[in-house]
Amino acid sequence: MEKTYTEIELIKYSKKDIIQLFLNQQELLAKQSEQLEQMNKNINLLIEATKIAKQQKFGRSSEKMEWEGQMELCFNEAEVTIAEKNVIEPEFEEVCPKPYKRKKAKGKRLPDEIYKRLQFHPATFEVEEHHVAVYVGKDNQTIVKAERPTDLLRNSIVTPSLEAGILNSKYINAVPLYRLEQEFARNDINISRQVMANWTIQCAERYFSLLYDRLHEELHRCHVSQADETPVLVSKDGRAAGSKSYMWVYRTGKIYHDPPIILYDYQKTRKADHPREFLKGYKGIIVADGYEVYHKLEKENPDIRIAGCWSHSRRRFANVVKALGKEAAKDTLAYAALKQIAIIYKIDNGLLDLKPEERVAQRQLLVKPQVEAFFAWIKEHRNEVPAQSETGKGFTYCLNQEKYLKTFLENGYVPLDNNACESSIRGFCIGKRNWHMIDTIEGAKASAIIYSIAETAKANNLKPYQYFKYLLEEIPKHMDDKNTSFLEMLLPWSKDLPTECRKADQNR
Repeated sequence: MEKTYTEIELIKYSKKDIIQLFLNQQELLAKQSEQLEQMNKNINLLIEATKIAKQQKFGRSSEKMEWEGQMELCFNEAEVTIAEKNVIEPEFEEVCPKPYKRKKAKGKRLPDEIYKRLQFHPATFEVEEHHVAVYVGKDNQTIVKAERPTDLLRNSIVTPSLEAGILNSKYINAVPLYRLEQEFARNDINISRQVMANWTIQCAERYFSLLYDRLHEELHRCHVSQADETPVLVSKDGRAAGSKSYMWVYRTGKIYHDPPIILYDYQKTRKADHPREFLKGYKGIIVADGYEVYHKLEKENPDIRIAGCWSHSRRRFANVVKALGKEAAKDTLAYAALKQIAIIYKIDNGLLDLKPEERVAQRQLLVKPQVEAFFAWIKEHRNEVPAQSETGKGFTYCLNQEKYLKTFLENGYVPLDNNACESSIRGFCIGKRNWHMIDTIEGAKASAIIYSIAETAKANNLKPYQYFKYLLEEIPKHMDDKNTSFLEMLLPWSKDLPTECRKADQNR
């Protein structure tokens, strides 16, 4: 504790000593003030972190905020600012038209009243019995059999419709195999989950892998792609229990790319080797988050450019605003950052209907000034918040990603964010909680192939069950073909697909 002095004690000191004592006290007070200021900063950081953690655990996952100009900023994973639209209020008669009164003719039969109701029939199982003619040769010793049609997994009881039903349940509806096993048993069908897993892995390796490779080739032709990855646990991959593996996802760019392609790629690690191999020979722009692996690809390959994700750039600011609440956050830098990013979204969303060449021109004219102003504003205010705070981390992320966040300004095909790719991986993230097959590397690779076909089918407005069934009927017929040209008629956008594979609105 610092010593205190009485008036009598101070009289004994010389003028020089008293000045020195004063300077020492002044220096001590300055240090204490600095310590107190740092303690306050640490307390504020702790309070902020606590509020954000509480909001993320117990709060709403999405939230809307309004400000001047009647803009709306949506705090959800889609993170898209909705453009204003003029809505014309309808007249009452348009909503509730007056009923037409039919004049009844005396003694004349009127048309029958017709109404429809929808019935549901639970899953039914039919046993197919196939007969193969067997003959005895002229020597009365040789056995001759008639030619047998090509089957799915020869010598197995599985049929295209049964396997398609299993795939639809697991990869579309996220029903784990053990529950499917129970459902079958309730219908007096005893098929173990192990048998279903074996069928699925074999179908993926033998048949679906051919279509997957063809889609991979097609993806390489698109000059704008998107990439993301998510962790997954595979219990038997030769490593310690709990080791993380990764499912990478790649898709065609969201803007102007038709038809869409979505491909999964299972890998044991998150290293750059994997996207480097998957994208070998690719030339174009890849939209991704701030993971350094993607930036490394750009440095290594002059044919590849990386575009950043504006959705990621705003998340830390959104965390602060959601944790504090709209009213309390209005005077914060995080709120101001969100407003500026929302303006960028709003202007760019208004250009969606333009052709790529027109869109890039308008981006340079209208969006670029907003982007430049945003980064200038960050550089001006970055020292006003602690670097360790959520807002400070948001500023640092944006500045580190500035080069990549500006890429979209130079190309009308590049989307503003990577949300389309994250949406494509969402079905996998939901399904992985129910996995009972991804116990091995083979199972993980099979799931990557099947998820790829399932998500691509959905993106192309196909009925997944019917598409799976058709593929399992057709691909086995061509296993002895010398080339894979038959795959052209099986692609999700092929006009040769039967009508039942397409959703009703695609058949009109």
